[in-house]
Amino acid sequence: MKKKKTIGLKYRKKSFKIETFVCDGIWKFLGLMFARRENARALVFNFKKSKIWAIHSYFVFFPFVAVWLDRRNKIIELKIIKPFIPLIRPKKPFNTLVEIPVNKKYQRIVRLLVGGHKHL
Repeated sequence: MKKKKTIGLKYRKKSFKIETFVCDGIWKFLGLMFARRENARALVFNFKKSKIWAIHSYFVFFPFVAVWLDRRNKIIELKIIKPFIPLIRPKKPFNTLVEIPVNKKYQRIVRLLVGGHKHL
């Protein structure tokens, strides 16, 4: 079972909190795969070592925003991830990854992070 965790983020001089579910064990592998867009929840993946870990979006049938954070939860990089992309890597090492589904529940946060992107 995934545990809830609220994460505070700051981006473009705006602070906000997002309720996420911590992914560990098998959930670290599954992430948003096979989730339905409107039921999908924001997920957080914590890593012990700061590293450039690659992710993919196989079997994720909707776009999501990937937010890579350092140890202090400072945003290092963010990207809009489209479905079925085989390899996605940030440019710098990170400790935490937050995956935010593009759906009604997270609409305000997604707009804050990436603006009114046409392909969402």
